[in-house]
Amino acid sequence: MRVLLATSGDLPQGEPGAPVLDAELSERGVDFAWARWDDDDVDWAAADLVAVRSTWDYVTRPTKFLAWAASLDQARLLNGADVFTWNHDKRYLAELGDLPAVPTVLADDRAGLAEAVARFGTAVVKPRVGAGGAGLIVVTDPEDPRLGRPVRSLPDYPEVDGPWVVQPLVESIRTHGEVSVYVLDGQLSQRFDKQPGADDVRVNEEFGGRVRAADMGDVGELALRAYDVTCERFGRPVDYLRVDLLQWEGDWVVSELELIEPGLYLDVSPANAAPFADLLEAAGRRSAGATV
Repeated sequence: MRVLLATSGDLPQGEPGAPVLDAELSERGVDFAWARWDDDDVDWAAADLVAVRSTWDYVTRPTKFLAWAASLDQARLLNGADVFTWNHDKRYLAELGDLPAVPTVLADDRAGLAEAVARFGTAVVKPRVGAGGAGLIVVTDPEDPRLGRPVRSLPDYPEVDGPWVVQPLVESIRTHGEVSVYVLDGQLSQRFDKQPGADDVRVNEEFGGRVRAADMGDVGELALRAYDVTCERFGRPVDYLRVDLLQWEGDWVVSELELIEPGLYLDVSPANAAPFADLLEAAGRRSAGATV
């Protein structure tokens, strides 16, 4: 069984904490390698399984990334290109049906942005295609000059433009923070609690956010419900899912679903390594036609 773990040029050895996952795979006798998703010399067809991992540069080239994913044998690609296509654009947040989620408005132009900000009062505006908090701004004035213009979050980040999603600012981000729950091969795996940096609402480490492993507590049921809703949407089980949650009006609600390349936070805790290795081993054997 040959497994290829797709990564980016910035992370040729894999995501932070990758040696923990490498050790788990080696212990199981899995033949694996990390490979850049945009490396034309990689023979993806020779793999029994492809798992998208730390391809975090795809947001700057989403069309190329989705075309690459679609070119692979879908029976050998975890989650699948159709899932990636749906999940890469945050418009999916307006398509979650009765799953409790942060209210979300889609905006294609400045007029739509201004209308949404006026509706919410204090609003979070972020590009529909983006990651890591890049391009996110908090706005209180519908006439804010930043609305509708490209935003550069950090000096070395590319400018991020629309279209956008607009949501009310969930004030509990400053107290309860954000919770991330992993569902791997249909099973709850690990919870991480994330706090934003000072004077920010982003929990991303690039902006001063902090992450710690935590007990599952009372969020597992909602994470599994999000998993079931996603599986129903695509008519098949998804292999992995990270559910991000916020407290809104006293209840936990979905803030995002991560179905493409959610980091496993292996540099914070090794807890996800064994379950993800189990997933890779089982899925690889299934795709190779073996009996598990």
